[in-house]
Amino acid sequence: MRPVEWRISSAPVAYEAALAEMEARAAAVRDEGAPELVWLLEHPPLYTAGTSAKAEDLLAPERFPVFKTGRGGQYTYHGPGQRVAYAVIDLKARDIDVRCYVHMLEAWVIRALAEFAVEGERRAGRVGIWVDRSGSGGAPVKEDKIAAIGVRVRRWVAFHGLALNVEPDLSHFEGIVPCGVGEEGLGVTSLVDLGLPVTMADADLALERAFTEVFGPFTRAPAP
Repeated sequence: MRPVEWRISSAPVAYEAALAEMEARAAAVRDEGAPELVWLLEHPPLYTAGTSAKAEDLLAPERFPVFKTGRGGQYTYHGPGQRVAYAVIDLKARDIDVRCYVHMLEAWVIRALAEFAVEGERRAGRVGIWVDRSGSGGAPVKEDKIAAIGVRVRRWVAFHGLALNVEPDLSHFEGIVPCGVGEEGLGVTSLVDLGLPVTMADADLALERAFTEVFGPFTRAPAP
């Protein structure tokens, strides 16, 4: 079992502080053999622009602060009620490439959602995890995004991670065109929006169990 620091922040964490912490840990993992980090947190309301972000997809630039970031993807919203799971993972030590790692992140979310009887699905050409909300009787196709995924890799250490919508204010997504949501019939949802009384603590437990299933068992490393 490899050591992983598993951290949960109860108070909202400023985006700049989280990014600085991830970058510092990524350097420490590579240069000093520091343990990997999984950090569960919430941010104050904000938008982030990935490396593929298009200016026209920022619909309300004055609504919340906007941060440019080196992760892949386009625009994403973060805010209260959304569980952000940042993961600083040593790809070289785990002998996995970036494509495999992204697949593992997707599997992490899918397994966590399964604990709430939600079938999260991948979609070719669309980033994130999706829920099919089509009705019966030939209703039009309706798919909603429930989790976003974005990764940056530096010297074979990956950071950033995923964002699972537990109970955010979904109207906050209206200020952007979120990654992958730009076509008719595609929207954004959350566990509570699906009618599930899931708390953040419930989501954290599901994420921890699912992480072990996908990435393997780990020992809890203390904060350095």
